[in-house]
Amino acid sequence: MAGERDESDDRGELERARPAEPAPPQLDPEQLRQFQQFQQFQDYLRFTEAQKQNGQLVHTEPGGPPVPPPPQGGLVQAPEPPRRPPIRMPRFAKRILASVLSALIFLAVLGIAGKLLYDHFFPAQDDNKPASETGGGTYHANKILSAQPYEAVRKVYQEIAIGRPDLACGQLDSPTQDKFARDVGAADCQQAVLDLKTKVTNVNDYAESISPQQYDPTATTITINSCDFSITGGPALGVFTVEKQPLNQWLITGHAPGPRNCTPPTPTS
Repeated sequence: MAGERDESDDRGELERARPAEPAPPQLDPEQLRQFQQFQQFQDYLRFTEAQKQNGQLVHTEPGGPPVPPPPQGGLVQAPEPPRRPPIRMPRFAKRILASVLSALIFLAVLGIAGKLLYDHFFPAQDDNKPASETGGGTYHANKILSAQPYEAVRKVYQEIAIGRPDLACGQLDSPTQDKFARDVGAADCQQAVLDLKTKVTNVNDYAESISPQQYDPTATTITINSCDFSITGGPALGVFTVEKQPLNQWLITGHAPGPRNCTPPTPTS
């Protein structure tokens, strides 16, 4: 017992004889901040080293703060990259683009205005288009027939000479087309024109067989006999009845057969 007491007394004396450790120096705020950053940097180095050993990499933005180590079992969320400001078009480019658009709009308006003026001063000539080509039966509201009665018959000769059944038959109304075909021995008007075309020996002479004549301007129905003219270059086509239609147009509404070869008319003084 006495030995144990002596040993503890000696230890106490030694501890009392040991000089006291000095207190840690006090750090100002700036030094404390730098010290904390240094500790965070050391923690970051240890963390990245551990990630490299585990095959994982941590990416941070250049110059950005280090990414602190994640909690145990957590994932590292890197900071979002800074967004780039939108590219703005230079002012001179905007002015050039606006000038180009203005020029295109002006040209478009000018083209439309020019087309309207042209159509106004130079309307389409529909006199040479038959009803079969312009909708058929629309001559009541549109000017698509001949403006002279003799011209209507002349066009029948002309279109037969060049082999155009649509234009030739377009000068006749539907009942007269069928009547004309029966009178010349064909199944329909189109076939009649094609058959007569084979009998034309001179296209120019036959196309001009009917010439303009004077007629009563108050008349609404005129009968035109082919044998009243010198029909050359092909067969005569008989007698046509032409009636006046709306808009001062003339349509062939009747037909009667006649001789294929007419006696030349006797000249009158």
